[in-house]
Amino acid sequence: MSAAVPTVFFRATAPARLSFRARALALAISTICIALLITAARLSPSATGISTHTGLGLAPCQFEIRTGLPCPTCGMTTSFAWFVRGNIPASFYVQPMGAVLALLAAMTFWAAACIALTGRPFHRLLSLVRFPYYLVPLFAGFVIGWAWKIYIHLHHADGWH
Repeated sequence: MSAAVPTVFFRATAPARLSFRARALALAISTICIALLITAARLSPSATGISTHTGLGLAPCQFEIRTGLPCPTCGMTTSFAWFVRGNIPASFYVQPMGAVLALLAAMTFWAAACIALTGRPFHRLLSLVRFPYYLVPLFAGFVIGWAWKIYIHLHHADGWH
């Protein structure tokens, strides 16, 4: 009696490689992500937890100036700047959603670079997760991150301790 290997373990054909255009798109996405992370590395995180973006020549947050409260994205640049320095606790403390987005940017850089170099369609794994299943947690994280930012802004109104 011979033991036959079930055909489910065999690949009928070699996996398809992505087209040049798809690989170029993956390379572009990878390049954008690494440029974002390099830019964050060139900035000094603000001691106040906000306004690191002014190091790019951008204006201060008008929402924060007019209301005294941080806007939904206040602290994102500072969070990225701490993240690329490896200070994940500071990144998360300053703006939790910023830390999550920085992590996603780093993961996307590596995944897109791998896709561009190998031509393998790894990105198709994302189709296993339905759109609302990652959009809703990201939106909830964004709102929770903003609420946290308002809390620490009011708690540390006289500066960071």
